[in-house]
Amino acid sequence: MKVFYVMKSCLLLLFLFAAVTVQAQTGTLSGKVLDETGQGLPGASVQIKSLNKSTSTDPDGNFRITGLANGAVTITVSYIGYTPFDQAVTISGNTTTNINLKPDAQNLNEVVVIGYGTAEKKNLTGSITTVGAKDFQKGTVTTPEQLIQGKVAGVNIVNNGGTPGGGSVIRIRGGASLNASNDPLIVIDGVPLSGNSIGNAANPLALINPNDIETFTVLKDANATAIYGSRASNGVILITTKKGGSGAPEINFVTNNSIATVAKKVDVLSPAQFREYVNANGNDTQKALLGASNTDWQDEIYQNAFTTDNNLSIAGKFQGVPYRVSGGYLDQQGTLITDRLKRATGAITISPTLFDNHLKVDLNLKGSLTNSHFANSGAIAAAIQFDPTQPVYADNQFGNYFEWTQGAVPNPNAPRNPVSLIRLNNNNGKTERSIGNIRLDYSFHFLPELHANLNLGYDVSKGYGRISIPTFAAQSFATEGSRSQSLSEETNKIAEFYLNYAKNVGISRIDATAGYGYYDNATTGYNFPSYRATGAVQTTPVFPFGVEQNKLLSYYGRLVYTLNDKYILSGTMRADASSKFSQDNRWGYFPSVGLTWRVIGENFLKDSKVLSDLKLRLSYGQTGNKDGIGNYDYLAKYYANSNTGQYQLGNVFYNYYTPAAYDPDLRWESTTTYNAGIDYGFAGGRISGSVDAYYKETKDLLSTINIPVGTNFSNLLTTNVGNMEVKGIEANINFAAIQSENLNWDFGFNLAYNKRKVTNLTLNPDPGSKIGAGNIAGGTGTTLKYNAVNQVPGAFFVYQQVYDSNGLPLEGVYADRNEDGVINTSDQYFYQSPDPRLTLGFNTALSYKKWTVSTVLRANFGNYVYDNVSSNLGIRSNVLSPSGILNNTGSDFLNTGFTQVQYLSDYYIKNASFLKMDNVGLSYNVGKLSANRNTTLRISANVQNVFVISDYEGLDPELPSGIDYNLYPRPRTYTLGLNVGF
Repeated sequence: MKVFYVMKSCLLLLFLFAAVTVQAQTGTLSGKVLDETGQGLPGASVQIKSLNKSTSTDPDGNFRITGLANGAVTITVSYIGYTPFDQAVTISGNTTTNINLKPDAQNLNEVVVIGYGTAEKKNLTGSITTVGAKDFQKGTVTTPEQLIQGKVAGVNIVNNGGTPGGGSVIRIRGGASLNASNDPLIVIDGVPLSGNSIGNAANPLALINPNDIETFTVLKDANATAIYGSRASNGVILITTKKGGSGAPEINFVTNNSIATVAKKVDVLSPAQFREYVNANGNDTQKALLGASNTDWQDEIYQNAFTTDNNLSIAGKFQGVPYRVSGGYLDQQGTLITDRLKRATGAITISPTLFDNHLKVDLNLKGSLTNSHFANSGAIAAAIQFDPTQPVYADNQFGNYFEWTQGAVPNPNAPRNPVSLIRLNNNNGKTERSIGNIRLDYSFHFLPELHANLNLGYDVSKGYGRISIPTFAAQSFATEGSRSQSLSEETNKIAEFYLNYAKNVGISRIDATAGYGYYDNATTGYNFPSYRATGAVQTTPVFPFGVEQNKLLSYYGRLVYTLNDKYILSGTMRADASSKFSQDNRWGYFPSVGLTWRVIGENFLKDSKVLSDLKLRLSYGQTGNKDGIGNYDYLAKYYANSNTGQYQLGNVFYNYYTPAAYDPDLRWESTTTYNAGIDYGFAGGRISGSVDAYYKETKDLLSTINIPVGTNFSNLLTTNVGNMEVKGIEANINFAAIQSENLNWDFGFNLAYNKRKVTNLTLNPDPGSKIGAGNIAGGTGTTLKYNAVNQVPGAFFVYQQVYDSNGLPLEGVYADRNEDGVINTSDQYFYQSPDPRLTLGFNTALSYKKWTVSTVLRANFGNYVYDNVSSNLGIRSNVLSPSGILNNTGSDFLNTGFTQVQYLSDYYIKNASFLKMDNVGLSYNVGKLSANRNTTLRISANVQNVFVISDYEGLDPELPSGIDYNLYPRPRTYTLGLNVGF
């Protein structure tokens, strides 16, 4: 795409600009800006105001100002959340000095990003948390959301598995919907992402380089999010990337190299245990099937995986224009053999000011190119089940991989050889993505308090894919192999304009914003014929391509009134019109109001020796959701049947078209949120934190429900029906325990209690109504999870298992809960859910001189997992299969000895509460490598996924779906990193 060639040209030009600015200088001032723990502060401002010279620190806190005459100067150092500091320095040639900043009392003057603007932290009326680069997760981090895992109360981020660049499930306060999206809205430098998946990319966020990110700001309550209206029901994450410097070019190079290992494998029967069971329980024919090998199939499909992640950036100021140019290259292997992701990224930011600083321009361009080889993850389940006495290889027609056969063909009832599934499946993907925008902020000459802001942005992507399987592969033997390809494109265009007026009037301050937004999202999917490996056409698409497009038109406004710097009242309103709804229901209106009382500003507290901050917050607001439906679902649609079901007229074959069920009255799903919070600080800000309590109610849920046959074109209909409530408490505390010249120790702790409940699912209240919300592997159409009235969404619906005197489950024996003398579906009950009731996060850093050790831990309590591995494979008829094969099983089979499946027994519902150490790291700041050079070095070592403590004996207790089957193991990763600045 053209945008990528433009980016390459701009990158080359800016690198040349940076190079020509390196000139001979009279004197140089360099050093490091340190925080209260002795760690370098990235992005701190260092100024010599008398000479109009300034710069900012690199990721390790180092700075350098060149072109200084010898003599005395005063430097001013500032950083968000810290008290500005002036220091006198005498320049004599190459001069070095370090500056230690102290935290501002509770960071009251810290400026944080909010929707369409910024605000001082002390004046916030909503629940907002900001995490900066200094506090990000360390180690091998390939997707942005992993940077803040465990760092924010009420934000639960769960990686979907060990796939290179794999995605995460992000939930802010648990999510507020059933069928609609529960993902937060993510905005990068003012560009809201569509949230759609990108073809042939494991995770859309993996196309963004985490090394370019400066801060995350999480907006949690409706007062903070309502200005975004659409999709804001599940919170908003604002990502701000690193910007240009304000002095001579500063070059920074970061490399992280790691080895990932499989931390834990599924516990299955060993070859010896397997033989013992078959010999003791099998007939002569089954015993004869035993092989002579001892194969650990999980060892055969997993590997130690190497990753290298390298990033180079140049930041500075050229001809008065701040700039930053960065490039990165990631090569990540997966622990599943052949799995691999290669990613090249580039970013440019330019931030000039014009017209006597009245016009500020912010240009951001980001691009990425990825190449992926996707290993066949179906091999994971096959490796658990495949007979451990059989060899990997055999002399046969299936590529010389051992396979169970039925005559001369692969046995259709047997699992395929796990290694064959991977090695003979060539699945390659390529993606291109670019995100960019230009923001113009103009302060009127005749009225400088009035600003006009224009934001024009885009997010475009293209994904290609090819899959080929040879004719001899057992996995596609019946179809003589296959060859297929895919192509999809997405274009997301944004245009926003708003006016902002902010002015102090006596003891009052007025801050008013009014704006307009236009958003156009279009996705094009191209449909290609699929072929057998021989070249014969297997299927031909009815349509060569399809376009899905939706548009959003918005008007929004906000008014913040502050009285005497103690009483703050804010109100917002957003009106959204979406093409996903008919004209009668197109507009949704989302108001909010918030009130803050800065108690610390009252006369009876402002001189307190104990309290450094005390603030009370109350807020109310409404937000909307439209992402549970497709484009134009309010209209009648017709879908073509497959080519196997055609009608012949003469010599021409025509496809049948089937109407889909639709509701012409579809409308916005809306969520109302109430929030009460308190922010506090003690001991001059060394102890600080907040507590929030909230209640959310979602109405007009976009749900798929059963309807009577004949009332529409299907028995399932997506419509607005039902309500859900969410309530919870969040708290966080930060404590600077030790602060001294050489030794510093600080802690951070957060917790969140969250409970979701469905309160209605039908047009007319029905306390017994329920809708299926999740099936399991093995049983065809076996529904385990339901959305039901008065239950947590996705709760498990099972039978109550009965046990013998030894505590072992009795096969097929369940409690007669309704005591009618018959065991049937009326005896099923709702038992637990995957939702954790309580989540905890803990981090600490201990610094001694140049050494720093840090760790991050997380815990979940009250979350349950369904052990689908044991329920599906842990039966006699699986091990001694009537299909003429032998299969392995999980070790839990030795506890039950079940002969047939018992899918809906609550025996398989396991408590999966856990404590995880996500990260432990050690770093050494070497500092300047020589007295005459400004080159600095920092060395770090990290281990991720260090340990897990849990009663759950399965592969991993942390599963968003709550069903444990075919999980790509999360690896344990050992990383060595170097950070060089010059």
